[in-house]
Amino acid sequence: MLGILTNRRLLNFAAAVFAAALMGYALYAQHGLGLEPCPLCMFQRVGISAIGAVCLLAALHHPGATGARVYGVLIAATAAGAAYVAGRHVWIQAQPAGSVPACGAPLDMMLEMFPLMEVVRKVLTGGGECGKIDWLFLGVTMPGWVLIAAVSLGLIGLVNNFVNARPSSAGPARTP
Repeated sequence: MLGILTNRRLLNFAAAVFAAALMGYALYAQHGLGLEPCPLCMFQRVGISAIGAVCLLAALHHPGATGARVYGVLIAATAAGAAYVAGRHVWIQAQPAGSVPACGAPLDMMLEMFPLMEVVRKVLTGGGECGKIDWLFLGVTMPGWVLIAAVSLGLIGLVNNFVNARPSSAGPARTP
């Protein structure tokens, strides 16, 4: 078990697979369970996909110590973005019904009508329809689980690519 935890490439690949599994469940929830994603859900999907892509690149590239640290920072940065959006969504869901104004038009319509940065600003500052809770697991909403997953993946990516990137100081074993 310890060998797995010290194998940087394997941990990066496992994180990518976990992110892909999260995306797979999100698609199942949408198409299999009929849960339509709100704009913040869509942004969380982008964030989780970005984490998975960076983790996969880190596993496939498998750079030296400096490159591993760069990947660690990139994983942490993408995870921070996903965690911010998920945290905002959790906050919106915690507000009393009707206290958060609606985002406005559906996301695809906003993307047609406004520049991308305006859409991002509107989605992150609005959010009334994002307050609807229609899925719970162990008392935690889907955005809550995304927040937990994003923070976990970010920490794993950061620690894995910094700690496991250090060269061993023990050197070869000596025999007396």
